[in-house]
Amino acid sequence: METLLAVGTLAIGLVFVAGTFLAGVYFATISTEGTIATVVADEAFAKIHLYGLDPNLANLPTDRYVRYDAMSIMPEEEHLYPSTATTLDKQYCWTALCKRTDDDSQLVDVVVFVCRRTGSATRYWTQEAGALTETDTPGPVQIHLAEATGSSRDTDVIVTGTNEEWLLVNDGATLVDDSTGEVYRVLERYSSPQEQIRLDRVWTGAALATAEGASAWVVPQPKSGGRDPLVAIYQRVLRF
Repeated sequence: METLLAVGTLAIGLVFVAGTFLAGVYFATISTEGTIATVVADEAFAKIHLYGLDPNLANLPTDRYVRYDAMSIMPEEEHLYPSTATTLDKQYCWTALCKRTDDDSQLVDVVVFVCRRTGSATRYWTQEAGALTETDTPGPVQIHLAEATGSSRDTDVIVTGTNEEWLLVNDGATLVDDSTGEVYRVLERYSSPQEQIRLDRVWTGAALATAEGASAWVVPQPKSGGRDPLVAIYQRVLRF
């Protein structure tokens, strides 16, 4: 009996020790990716400042974000990291959104999304002319939001859109308000109604109750499902 009790106690202890190792590996991975994401973001801001926006600055809006790759001649491979690796070894990528701070300013608000590429054959959601399509690199897509009139929580909103945009938003997703750049965390996507989500705080961006509603940017999970590709989001104001 004493032997069985000793073995049982040892087994329980080993289970807790094994759990500690797994937690350590998980947090070490998060810490490593956080460090890499900072380097990727610094490189992204430097490249954006280098390639510039001067020829298109007059067309850059102040009330909403546009994708930087639509306003620049920067080659597509410049959005991959590490810069010195071959294409297959570039495990990270970045996408930027830009808008002017006001009509008379040369200051541009830039939001950089740093993402991981989970496999060379993995496909991700993107948008072309407002329609959803697929690509081989992850990045933010635009979704539309409306007021959740039947909800008792003031942090609930409805994901609208003709392309079932609610499929792009899952628990833990991060939203960037298209008009203010404020960041929101999705705490839950309800099973019913499926298009309703709960945010970590009350929406303070564009009015949800209007006919146009509001819009936000989100990095969806891979098209075939799997790990969330978003690593981090960085914001900075640059002068051009």
